[in-house]
Amino acid sequence: MSRLIFILTVIFTLFMSTAASALCVNAPEANLRKGPGTKYAKTWEVFKFMPLKKMQQKGNWYKVKDLDGDVHWIYKKLVTGSFTCASAKKDSINIRRGPGTTYKKTAMARAMKYDAFKILKTKGKWVHVVDEFGSEGWVYKQLLWIQ
Repeated sequence: MSRLIFILTVIFTLFMSTAASALCVNAPEANLRKGPGTKYAKTWEVFKFMPLKKMQQKGNWYKVKDLDGDVHWIYKKLVTGSFTCASAKKDSINIRRGPGTTYKKTAMARAMKYDAFKILKTKGKWVHVVDEFGSEGWVYKQLLWIQ
C-alpha cells in the first residue's frame, strides 16, 4: 500500500510541475520574447498585472500564452503567481463603481482590450479590480480573461 501511495505522489508531483499555471506580471513593464533569453526578439511589451498562462520553464525563463493564445517567453523575476489577475478581452468594457449595471461608471469609465488588472474579490458575476495606477472598479466577469 505504501508503494502505491508513493507512486501516486510521484505522478501527482510530475503532473503538477508540468501543468499550465497562472502568472501575473509584477513589474511596471515587461518584455515578452520569441525565446528564452534577451538575445531573442521582443514580441510584446506588457505592463503590471498582465495575466499569462505558464506552459513551460527553461532556466530562468517561462514559456507563456497570452489571452489570444500567442506564445512568448518572459523572465521569471518579472512575474508572480501570488495573486490573481485579469485582462479585458473585448475592445471596450465598462468599469463601474459597484457590482452591477445600475452602478455608475468609474472615473476610469472604460478599459480597452489587453488592459490588465489585479483581482481584489468577486461578487457573483462581477469582479472588483484595481489597475496599475491604483484605480478600482467592478467589471462583469465574462468580459475578462482571468488567470
